[in-house]
Amino acid sequence: MSSAVREFMDRCPARVIGVTGTKGKSTTCALIAQILGEAGWRTWIGGDAGRPLLDFVDKVRASHLVVLELASEDLIDVDVSPHIAVCVELMPGYHDSHRNLREAVAAQGNIFWRQQTDDVAVFNARNEFSAQIGQLSPGRLAPYLQAPGARVEHGRLMVGGAEICAVSELAVSGEHTLANICAAVTATWDLTGQNALAVQRAVKGFKGLPHRLEVVGQMDRVWYVNDASSVIPESAVAALRSFGPPKVVVLGGVDRAVDYTELAREVARSNVRFAVLVGEAAGKLRVALEKAGFKKAIIGPGTMAEIVVSARALSEPGDVVLLSPGCPATDGFRDYKDRGDKFKAQVLVLA
Repeated sequence: MSSAVREFMDRCPARVIGVTGTKGKSTTCALIAQILGEAGWRTWIGGDAGRPLLDFVDKVRASHLVVLELASEDLIDVDVSPHIAVCVELMPGYHDSHRNLREAVAAQGNIFWRQQTDDVAVFNARNEFSAQIGQLSPGRLAPYLQAPGARVEHGRLMVGGAEICAVSELAVSGEHTLANICAAVTATWDLTGQNALAVQRAVKGFKGLPHRLEVVGQMDRVWYVNDASSVIPESAVAALRSFGPPKVVVLGGVDRAVDYTELAREVARSNVRFAVLVGEAAGKLRVALEKAGFKKAIIGPGTMAEIVVSARALSEPGDVVLLSPGCPATDGFRDYKDRGDKFKAQVLVLA
């Protein structure tokens, strides 16, 4: 898709906000568009997060703004960078389109290093790889999760010296989601004219995207959460950290020969009541869990109906049943979306 990105950038008369990273790109793009809409901008969204780029480029006007989701493969040979470049968290376990992590990071670095001095580089100050490539930009550096970028202080969402809202007022939760909110707020703060009320309306009204920590519903005082887009162990770790109550977590799928050690450690320390292990990765996951000292795992459910019934039987009132596989979908599902849709359908059968 890199040639399409290059052609789009050549033809687009408007300023472009480009978002890259491993996990959180789509959510951050949606948040950026929602904030800009509340501030009165005409905004287009494209790339992986929306329409194919060349489908709408001729409709864009100079007075508009464009938000593009850019995967590393979109950037590998691109020789132009967006006016506002955003890199959310980069995770070392996911670079299937590249020979190694170094190549993946180098590709995503293209979003910054071809910027101009009047451009803006927004990056995750707490993520080693994101901060590393953010420094490549000759433009204004705008790290988030630290002042003056957007961050959380004493339970309040802040940007610059302005308070946006209490974290408890947001419709979404979790460290990873809060980081995406901070990325979007930092990227749009000046474009909104530092309009705290517009930003507040947008972030308080944002309910998340399908298959990304999506709350499906509550049955018998048990919450069911669909995080089917979690296809690497690092994203499952982030999901586990998003919920404090006891959890029954569904893990597994295709085994891509990755290391499950840190995921297993997170399960062991994250108030997990049981782990339901599925797919070809189940056996390897169980070994990793046992090494981490976690003994409450079961293997075996095949269909999504069996998975949901098993998770329900293992849960107690007040628990969260969390589908966050940490692995790609197995042959029983077309892709992660199909896996998430089937999870939601089976949860609704419980109602």
